[in-house]
Amino acid sequence: MNHDEFVGQVQARARLGSRGDAERIIRATLETLAERLDPGFADNLAAQLPQEIGRHLLTDVSFERLSLDDFFKRVGAREGGSTELPDAVFHARCVMEVLQLAVTPGLVEKLHEVLPAEFEPLLEGSQGRLERGAGSQPARTG
Repeated sequence: MNHDEFVGQVQARARLGSRGDAERIIRATLETLAERLDPGFADNLAAQLPQEIGRHLLTDVSFERLSLDDFFKRVGAREGGSTELPDAVFHARCVMEVLQLAVTPGLVEKLHEVLPAEFEPLLEGSQGRLERGAGSQPARTG
């Protein structure tokens, strides 16, 4: 998948008005994900993505044990001060849905292994239900 396809898919799934908005939520989600992953694994993930997308996973920030709720809050903060938490949850799930289509199945499997079970709702895609507590409010569905 190339850069334009990745951004276009995120824009469509998240129902965003512009490619710039899609790029903003991609950056916010992947930068936050990079903080939750071992740097070596983040590098492997980045290597399978278009360079313009993968660079958001390349960071010198050390690993941090974020809860899923904290992950979503951090994504929202990175998106901008006016992003409400349910929107940040939905956006992050859309980005992760496209990311899992863009990399090999083996790397997707490894991603599921390296993230705690609490993170499964993040990896289930934008259409799945999200229980209260993960993001504090139900995310958009449908």
